[in-house]
Amino acid sequence: MQLFLGGRNKDALNETAKQCQNFGCDVHIFVSDVTDRDVMHHWVLDCDRRFTLDIVIANAGISGGTSGRNIDEWVLSDRSIFDVNMNGVFNTILPIIPCFCDRRAGHIVMISSLAGFAPWPGAPAYAATKAAVRIYGNALAGRLSDYNVFVTTICPGFIETPMTKVNQFAMPMKMSAQKAAQKIAKAIAKKHIQYSFPWPMAFVAQLLGLIPPPLAQILLKKAPEKQ
Repeated sequence: MQLFLGGRNKDALNETAKQCQNFGCDVHIFVSDVTDRDVMHHWVLDCDRRFTLDIVIANAGISGGTSGRNIDEWVLSDRSIFDVNMNGVFNTILPIIPCFCDRRAGHIVMISSLAGFAPWPGAPAYAATKAAVRIYGNALAGRLSDYNVFVTTICPGFIETPMTKVNQFAMPMKMSAQKAAQKIAKAIAKKHIQYSFPWPMAFVAQLLGLIPPPLAQILLKKAPEKQ
């Protein structure tokens, strides 16, 4: 199996590559900024030229909230979150879509979040970008179905990662990265259009998304703010 890993942290890429090699993968790493449209475009197409890609996963994402920060700080942070979480996804998957459609084969996977089901005042940009990824992914699945190209959008809850380590609030049903990865792998293999987990948290998140905005604002404003 040929595996291409792209990211901004070379040390983390090398460590991940070593673990994947233990499972028999031939791993190729590429240090890049996912917000660089031209670089990502050339890299994705170069990977496809070298070894025809079967699946492309857009997993880049950053987070940030309003807790303990002045307005100027979190407004600036919001721009970065939108750039990575939305444009980063586009830069990863859009180059390969024409190739998949021409071959009438391929699978695109995007990582959203349960945060994308409701308007969380403590992390407005993160919630908005994850909602955008989820809606875009579901719509894209319908658009590309005629070309036999599958699209899966993953909406996880709290997972033990450096991103959640900074959270100073309770994180119900938080699971290990390994357990989450196993669930995601199964969902991808089954070609789910959308997979949200853990299901009790997914149920609550989707319920919150159905509440009228004025009431949701009152309820969610009491939730802890993200660092």
